[in-house]
Amino acid sequence: MRILLINYEYPPLGGGAGNATRHLARELAGLGHEPLVLTSAFKGLPRTERDHGVRVERAPSFRKRKDRSNPIEMLSFTAGGLPKALRLALRQRPDAAVAFFGLPSGPIAWGLKRTLGLPFVISLRGGDVPGFEPEAMAGYHRVFGGVIRHLWRKADAVVANSRGLADLARASAPWLDVGVIPNGVDLARFAPDSAPKDWEETRFGFAGRLARQKGLDVLLDALARLPRDLDVHLEIVGDGPERPVLEALAERLGLTDRVFFSGWLPPDRMPAFYQRIDALVLPSRDEGMPNVVLEAMAAGLPILATAVAGTEELVLPDKTGWLAPRDDPETLADCLTQAATNPGRGKRLGRAGRARVEAAYSWRGAAQAYAALIERIASV
Repeated sequence: MRILLINYEYPPLGGGAGNATRHLARELAGLGHEPLVLTSAFKGLPRTERDHGVRVERAPSFRKRKDRSNPIEMLSFTAGGLPKALRLALRQRPDAAVAFFGLPSGPIAWGLKRTLGLPFVISLRGGDVPGFEPEAMAGYHRVFGGVIRHLWRKADAVVANSRGLADLARASAPWLDVGVIPNGVDLARFAPDSAPKDWEETRFGFAGRLARQKGLDVLLDALARLPRDLDVHLEIVGDGPERPVLEALAERLGLTDRVFFSGWLPPDRMPAFYQRIDALVLPSRDEGMPNVVLEAMAAGLPILATAVAGTEELVLPDKTGWLAPRDDPETLADCLTQAATNPGRGKRLGRAGRARVEAAYSWRGAAQAYAALIERIASV
């Protein structure tokens, strides 16, 4: 089948959803299909290229940063992507489209359905679901919630990447029939490090956007509660609007000797990041299904995280890591202490995490599920 994948983010742009699109495209190609990706243009990137056998087309947009974009920049992709998608669809004649995020990708897929009769799937990723991260996105969802639900009605299928996100979508639209296709992970690229570690302290790591959603303020609070004689360090990988605030908070809490901000890392440097830490910490207030947790588990690391949708489907307490309630620095501090004072237990949890993702989370399996869904809607 010819499958058009529409996402305003695709590496080197964006985060988890862009990486998911790339992996799914490559796996679909490996299964014998012909994926075509439509994404955002960005300075220095070619308008057309081949990425491991996948054709990537970039539509005009006003995006200014690789790691994030604002709603206006997202909607500029909608405006620039629709005419580009029409030209591509007329030339390539895809069998169906997959829109990652109801907004900004959904209107492009719906436009193709209205003009060419092309069936489409909406893949829910988190922020495109009303009720997700309510403190930060309530205004956005009030303005666009009706549009989002209208696009769900027009789609031939709607899927989410976690059960929790599917439940949130149904809470907003009780009539919605939404399936679940979880993310996968590259088990060859992210693997346990066989070399013995050459450090004595406990190294925690975080990777993601530096935004309130990720709960880093809670993590710094928790870290400040640890005894000063407990030798722990935290490396924060990523960038975002909260970085100046978090750096100031770390200084105010007296953590400048324990916390290191490494900035944004390109995807090819992430395996090395996992190999230089002892455990991953993800104190998010909301998640869809975090790729960073899957990658860290594949790398054989224990996970310290908050019990939020998506994450709690991956992290099993006392089996693959520790879970704390969101916005609870005291419990999170206790989890950090347990991990730092019992490294043997952390290693056992990390091995169990690797076995869990090997058994249940592969990009090939996710691609097969999408292919089966697309075949069904394309044959109607």
